[in-house]
This record gives sequence, C-alpha cells and structure tokens, in this order.
Amino acid sequence: MDLKPTESELEILQVIWKKGECSVRDVHDELSKNKDSGYTTTLKLMQIMHEKGLVVRNTDAKTHLYKALISREQAQQGALDKILSTVFKGSTSDLVIQALGQHRASRDELDAIRNFLDKFDGGQDKE
Repeated sequence: MDLKPTESELEILQVIWKKGECSVRDVHDELSKNKDSGYTTTLKLMQIMHEKGLVVRNTDAKTHLYKALISREQAQQGALDKILSTVFKGSTSDLVIQALGQHRASRDELDAIRNFLDKFDGGQDKE
C-alpha cells in the first residue's frame, strides 16, 4: 500500500486513530480546538480520503462514520520514506543526527534508541 496522506489528511487521521470511528462533526470539532477550518472543508477532505482509500465510511446510520484504513505506523513509514529520500537524499545518519541535534530526547528515548541500535548492530554481519 503506497498511500501518502497530505498534512491535512494526517491531522484528520490523528483524530480518527485517537477516537476510532468518527463522524465528520467529531473530527471537525477536534480540529477546531487548534485551528480555524470550516466544516465543509473537513467534509470534503474526508470524502477525498475515502476515495483515496485512507478511510472507510460506514453508511448504515444517518450519520456516516469514518474509520482509518491506514495505520499510524504505515503513515509514519510513508512520511519517513519521503523525507529520507527528498530532504536527506537517502542518508539515514544525516536524518538521525539532525533529529537528535534539534530535539532534546528524554533519557528513556535515548535508552530505547541505544537498545535498538544494539539489536540492529547485533544482526549485522561482522567483518
């Protein structure tokens, strides 16, 4: 599945991932807490997302309910692949160095990164 949601679609997906099935009103009310956008804009975006296969729409009830067809992990992977290839020209080390240099990681996050690197390094062929 090669679905790459736009920034606005990701904002909508964040709400759906958090709440599960949502009506357009549910999503719009949540988005309105942080930014000014019209209900019809949210409705149109969610219709487009349905056409793209990012969400499924349950039309059994009067109020249509939307559910994500793409997981948070799939969206993160797609966004990371795009950033890695376009912004960092495929350099994983540049991406990691930039991320760690610009954003203060907590002790737990650094420990998790070290553990991952230890596992990753252990799986590599030693020369």
